[in-house]
Amino acid sequence: MEKARVRRILVEEERAARRSGWLEFWRRFSRNRLAVVGLFIAGLMFFTGIFAPWLAPHSYREQDLDAVEQMPSWKHPLGTDELGRDQLSRLIWGARTAVIIAPAATLVGLTLGLLMGALAGYLGGRVDALIMRLADLLFAFPGLLFALLVAATIQPRVEAWLRAIKGLEGFVKAGYAQVLVVIIALSAVGWPGMARLVRGQILSLKEEQFVEAAVAIGASPWRIIRRHLLPNTLAPIVVAVSMGMGGAILAEATLSFFGIGIRPPTPSWGSMIYDNYSFWRHPAAPVLLWVPGLVVASLVFAFNFVGDGLNEALRPG
Repeated sequence: MEKARVRRILVEEERAARRSGWLEFWRRFSRNRLAVVGLFIAGLMFFTGIFAPWLAPHSYREQDLDAVEQMPSWKHPLGTDELGRDQLSRLIWGARTAVIIAPAATLVGLTLGLLMGALAGYLGGRVDALIMRLADLLFAFPGLLFALLVAATIQPRVEAWLRAIKGLEGFVKAGYAQVLVVIIALSAVGWPGMARLVRGQILSLKEEQFVEAAVAIGASPWRIIRRHLLPNTLAPIVVAVSMGMGGAILAEATLSFFGIGIRPPTPSWGSMIYDNYSFWRHPAAPVLLWVPGLVVASLVFAFNFVGDGLNEALRPG
């Protein structure tokens, strides 16, 4: 009975300490008002993307040829494009595209970066040289240009390969093959920076006494990396991931603007800007052209503000 009581007390104390830690984190984070605003905007994007089918007043494919290039009205609050499609609905569905691509590309790039950076930093030697030379090779190309090259090169092949698989024709027609290609392209661009960041953190930690103690008791390199090194590198990684989300949204919009990423009728903010760019002198152009651009810009700033807030909240001292 006494042991159970002590165990229960310890568990309660641990929970109280965890709650106190989260409250302290939120107190430090909320001191940056721009970070709180950015968090709200980012949360609004995810909410809109997840519930797009219920929030959008019309289908993103629906055309009203009697109301082409219309100014904002009660029926179409953001007007219509040259095919009579409701811009508000396409803007909302574009949030779903961003919600799928940006987190997925960031997650894949994070996974590759963590693996490559941890191996390079801990093992060193030839492994470090090989991984870092590969990263340097990718850094030699401008990131967006390399993403354009990757997407333009593999997209036709990926679509042809998926069409050849029985039962996946609908997957390709729905535009998910394009989404997959954009995720691959952005992940290929994103992992070298994460790998370099993780490698630097690992190099600064692997000489610490707790790592030497783990080696002394016979812990395997993988266990040392997974249980001792990576958890101590989380603060800068979380900040980098937050800022990388904004970059992924901007990169996806840019690829779609150039016609290499998400192509119509699948909604994307970048393709909306391109579709409406050709008639920018039209009276409805300020809404048709600038609204998706402002949405992309606000999200890029929002994730950067969140990253600044996380950096302040996770910084020791």
